[in-house]
Amino acid sequence: MIEFVLPIIIITLSNVFYNICTKSIPVKVNEFAALSVTYAVAALCSFVLSCLSNNFSKEALLQYKNISWASLLLGVVIIGLEYGYIQAYRVGWGISVCSLVANISLAIVLVFVGILLYKEHMSINQFAGILLCIFGLYFISKK
Repeated sequence: MIEFVLPIIIITLSNVFYNICTKSIPVKVNEFAALSVTYAVAALCSFVLSCLSNNFSKEALLQYKNISWASLLLGVVIIGLEYGYIQAYRVGWGISVCSLVANISLAIVLVFVGILLYKEHMSINQFAGILLCIFGLYFISKK
């Protein structure tokens, strides 16, 4: 059971700190300067964890030859994600609402991505949940 729940706990806690840190980036700091430092730290941590997970063997470095287009594009996409959140907070979105609206919107779009690209199926209950989310977005975004 813990193997199933632990990733969700990690995602949730990471997202809490992600939003706190993103909202805390000073306005006087250029977004991309902040992101370059963020990703330098992330790259270093990822490299160290990669080495640790392979017991510092030669295998750790060989993993890099298997990197696909997905990792490269993910790097670009993450910059858009981070920049979007920084800008959202700078234009006045509250921390309590911004992530909620963004994640509900994401979930709705991913339902259609799952159906169209991955041939996933949607039940009546899931469709009803999507409608509730859309109505919820309306009420949450309304000032």
